Amino acid sequence: MNIRMSVLVFSLLLTTPAWGQNSIAMHGQAKYADGFKYFDYVNPNAPKGGTIRTSGFGSYDSLNAFAIKGEAADGLGRIYDSLTTNSQDEPFTRYGLLAESMDIAEDRSWIVFHMRKNARWHDGKPITAEDVVWTFNELMNNQTVQPFYRFYYADVDKVEAIDPLTVKFSFKDTGNREIPLTVGEIPILPKHYWMEKGKDRNLGKSTLVPPLGSGPYKVGKFETGRYISYDRVKEYWGRDLNVNVGRHNFDVQRVEYFRDGNVAVEGFKGGAYDLRNELMSKVWATGYDIPAVKDGRIIKEKIPNERTAQMQGYAFNSRRDLFKDARVRQALAYAFDFEWSNRNLFYGQYKRTRSYFGNSVLEAKGLPQGEELEILEKYRGEIPDAVFTQEYNPPATKGDGRIRSNLKEADRLLKEAGWVIQGKERVHKDTGQKLAFEIMLAQPAFERITLPFAKHLTRLGVFANVRTVDTAQYIKRLETHDFDMIVSSWGQSLSPGGEQRNYWGSLAATTTGSRNHLGVSDPVVDDLIDLIISAPNRKSLEQRTRALDRVLQWGHYIVPHWFAAYDRVLYWNKYSRPNGPLPYGFSTSRWWYDEAKAQTLKADE
Repeated sequence: MNIRMSVLVFSLLLTTPAWGQNSIAMHGQAKYADGFKYFDYVNPNAPKGGTIRTSGFGSYDSLNAFAIKGEAADGLGRIYDSLTTNSQDEPFTRYGLLAESMDIAEDRSWIVFHMRKNARWHDGKPITAEDVVWTFNELMNNQTVQPFYRFYYADVDKVEAIDPLTVKFSFKDTGNREIPLTVGEIPILPKHYWMEKGKDRNLGKSTLVPPLGSGPYKVGKFETGRYISYDRVKEYWGRDLNVNVGRHNFDVQRVEYFRDGNVAVEGFKGGAYDLRNELMSKVWATGYDIPAVKDGRIIKEKIPNERTAQMQGYAFNSRRDLFKDARVRQALAYAFDFEWSNRNLFYGQYKRTRSYFGNSVLEAKGLPQGEELEILEKYRGEIPDAVFTQEYNPPATKGDGRIRSNLKEADRLLKEAGWVIQGKERVHKDTGQKLAFEIMLAQPAFERITLPFAKHLTRLGVFANVRTVDTAQYIKRLETHDFDMIVSSWGQSLSPGGEQRNYWGSLAATTTGSRNHLGVSDPVVDDLIDLIISAPNRKSLEQRTRALDRVLQWGHYIVPHWFAAYDRVLYWNKYSRPNGPLPYGFSTSRWWYDEAKAQTLKADE
């Protein structure tokens, strides 16, 4: 036994590990036992072949998804494998992918991954523990790489290659029970490719040279701003693994780019691409009354889901002096008439969003109780009193367009915060500064919703300039937090954890490229995030998440929008999928090209 292996064995004996397992669940047991043949939600006999075309918005100028600079093409994750992969029909659980098995400390203070001997890069070279170590260190230490990784993996103490196929992650003593699962999510990169002598390659630079990967697809033909194709790797090393059986069935996955949403809709109807996830309620309700839908050549269906409803809304940049006072943010929310919009613009398709973890057991409702109340009591005086006395709900109306009572309450709050009316303008009584700001949009489709909001604001003496900018400018200003108000959203899983630091953490508030668009910088929020990450069991995780949700709700950082508990999907009738929906939304990774349907479709055309 060599010295390095002896050190590993000695360190493992210091705690009681679980040896050689193929899965790890956040809480409880994994659904699928070691040695399972395939996931329940796939067709193990699904044929390979065919093409599926989807759409992208705007453009792209890079094939490097890790750099801050540049706009990466959609779908680049298809070319990389990670140590583990998830299942799509259970809460947070990871199964071995590059890793054949895992040894895990009972207290989750470390995890050892034993990698598969047959795992290969697309150039045929083996994937090793050194690749894992290099990838992690590069993502954490290269300041030109997306900052997400530095927040998400902040609790990793060190990573070491024990031998060519064994890598150990050791963790800081922070009580972070999810970190052994999340390190398995890291897309592993080829050290020999990025460090090749004589090549100007940097993970922090944009590039249009297709990078080397190991996943089921590789970059195929592409034309920047128009399309990008991903070709199935027919000799993919992991094609027969149980976690891949029945998946990755298309020979080609292609993304067609459109700069205008209306053009994208017409492009789909004209056959320019095959599948569309419709996000616009008006288009869903009125835009597809066409022969192809009526005669079944295009399938139009609502696919139900049970996933957490993402928080979407008009996001205040609380870094701006105008929006530092929560009373101002609360007041301006009274000018948004969701009920009128839902009735007149959305065809009644939506419910109002009220939570950062809506439509789930994580959502804070009623008044805090039990462990949640015990946690919040520690911060009494540092958080709004309403946290303890009222259930948060965004301002509501009757939907008839008459919102005078709402505007009266908004006026009261603004005056309380020092903003008074002079002439027809809202100004600060001490400085004379006008209450005026810009609502920056990335898509013209949001103008029809935002303009009525801005009109109501003028009745308060507040001027909101609604401005739609091009994609490149939008992304640049978003990364540098150079905006007043935007439409933003944050997707959540049923097992929140380290990603919350990137969403609401104080460090993220001052980090270029972070997802903390709101500028939340609150020690209480930081503490609550740490409590979520260290939750010892599922019940405690739910209670701690509700506490965070409640504090964010009463921070009035956002004017909440809406959600629907289903996906609106349209596709040309040449695909099949297994029966039964997935609880967390539809996924084409289990679909396949149906040759018989495709031939019938051609005949009908």
